[in-house]
Amino acid sequence: MAGADAGDGDAGAVGPGGRGGPREGAPGKGVLRTGGVSVRVDRRALLVCALLLVAALAVAVVLIGTGDYRIAPPDVLRTLTGHGDAGQDFVVRQLRLPRAVVGLLVGAALGMAGAAFQTVARNPLGSPDVVGFGQGSAVGALIVIVLFKGPSYEVSVGAVVGGLLTGLAVYLLAWKRGVHGYRLVLVGIGASAVLAAVNSYLLVRADFVDAARAVVWITGSLDGREWGQVWPLLGVCAVLMPVLLLQGPALRITEMGDDAASALGVRVERTRLVTVLAAVLLTAAATAAAGPISFVALTAPQLARRLTRSPGVGLLPAALMGAALLVAADWAAQRAFGSGQVPVGVSTGVLGGGYLLWLLVTERRAGRI
Repeated sequence: MAGADAGDGDAGAVGPGGRGGPREGAPGKGVLRTGGVSVRVDRRALLVCALLLVAALAVAVVLIGTGDYRIAPPDVLRTLTGHGDAGQDFVVRQLRLPRAVVGLLVGAALGMAGAAFQTVARNPLGSPDVVGFGQGSAVGALIVIVLFKGPSYEVSVGAVVGGLLTGLAVYLLAWKRGVHGYRLVLVGIGASAVLAAVNSYLLVRADFVDAARAVVWITGSLDGREWGQVWPLLGVCAVLMPVLLLQGPALRITEMGDDAASALGVRVERTRLVTVLAAVLLTAAATAAAGPISFVALTAPQLARRLTRSPGVGLLPAALMGAALLVAADWAAQRAFGSGQVPVGVSTGVLGGGYLLWLLVTERRAGRI
């Protein structure tokens, strides 16, 4: 029976088995069998995923209650279950819940996309914001803002198109009898530099109003998010996240090397193409909803991997870590910078800088740099 490691958030493989609960295997591992389906599970990874889910939802409840009109967490929960008064119901359901839901979805999308790219590139720097996809989405959005004076929904469309074209260009430029991880990262860093220059040029050309609008957008913000931004992003996540999770077992095998993966029956290039396409679409959709929020896709997979103690990057733990990080960063953006609020992109930038500093100190103490 071939199983799937729940630490990667992968779906289980079908195999013969009877009814029953988890069975003992390797230390920390177990096999869950029910009916004709058997799934190999990592108990620590499952526990980490459960804790991250609870943490993300708990922070989201606190976030919903934060603002000029403060609502205690028990009252937020009471309102969400339909037992609040009219004022609380309007504030929670119409004003703040969409922002929290968008934050959770954007964080989960960026976390899973970052884990997918880092696995394909076999490099912790292979996240979408490092290899230029965020900059590509920003170029698409700025073209709509500066050159066409488009409304918000056209800006979102421009961000998706820009992210897709950037992903396609980076993939084709990195192709040479296959896509090698280091080549993908190097091409992506070069593309990111070029696209950052294009963004600067567009900002210079913009008038004052468009420049102010563009700067707020490219910083990354959840302010003013409505249900109109929730449903398209939810639909994209509902389709693409299962696609990536189904690629998890094959991705895990490709970490052993292309030759070994091919010998084990994995169609390496097809797996990479599907993974990269799904991850690019997730990144573009997240960017269209909230702007190019930095560092979440970079840090979430690595933090989740350290918590699960998994040898590879897990897709589901990374998604849950991304969701928890982004809603926590949004809460910090509202409460930790004095009386004024800042865009959530500023808060994630501060957290990401701290993470990189911690990573450098840790690696130096370990003698790896």
